[in-house]
Amino acid sequence: MKLLNKLLVSAAFAGLFATSNFAAEETSKFVAISKGVKSIDMNLNGEKFTIMRNQTAGNKISSLYDTTFRGAPQPISLAKGLETLGELEFIEYMKKAQTDENIAIIDSRKPGWFDRLRIPGAVNVPFTNFDEKDTAIEMMEDEMGVVQNDDGTLDFSNAKTLALYCNGYWCGQTPGMVKNAKFALLKMGYPVEKIKYYRGGMQAWTSLGFTVVGSGK
Repeated sequence: MKLLNKLLVSAAFAGLFATSNFAAEETSKFVAISKGVKSIDMNLNGEKFTIMRNQTAGNKISSLYDTTFRGAPQPISLAKGLETLGELEFIEYMKKAQTDENIAIIDSRKPGWFDRLRIPGAVNVPFTNFDEKDTAIEMMEDEMGVVQNDDGTLDFSNAKTLALYCNGYWCGQTPGMVKNAKFALLKMGYPVEKIKYYRGGMQAWTSLGFTVVGSGK
C-alpha cells in the first residue's frame, strides 16, 4: 500500500510538472527564434527583410513540403571536416554575411525551386552548374571567391565560406554540388572547412514557420 501511494504521488507530481511546462509554452508572448528573440532585421545581398517565425496560431507548413514520399535521407555529414548546420547556426551565418564578404549564403537548387520559395537574402547557384568544368569554375569565380590562374589551376586562398541549402533532408542538390557532381566543389579542391551544409533546408525552415519569399506555388 505504501509503495502504491508513493507511485500515485510521483505520478501526480509528474503530471503537474508536464502541465506547467505546457502552460508555459502556451502562454508565451510570441513564437520565438531563440529565447527572448522574436525577430531579426537583415540587409543581405540587396534585400531588406525580417527573419521571424509565423505568429499565426494554427499556421501550417507550405504545401511544397508537406509530403513524406520523397527520396532517401541525406547523410548528416557529407564529408569529414564539413560542418552541418541547424537553423540557428544558419541564421548566424546570414547575420555575419551582411558585413562579411567572405561568407556566401547559397541556394543550390534549380531556378524553378528558387522562384517558388526561398530563404531571403540567398544567392541562387544551381547545382547543375557543376556538371561541366567551365560552368563550375565560372560559378566559383563569380560567387565563391575562387581565382583561376593563367595556367588553369585554381587558387582557393580567398575562397568564401559557403552556407548551402536545398529542399531538405532528402534533397540531393546540395550534396550534388558539394561532392557528387562530376565537377563538385570537393573534387575541384574547394577547402572542406569552408563548406557549411544546412541539411534541413527548406523543409525544416518552413516547418518552423521562418520567413520565406517567392510565389509559394
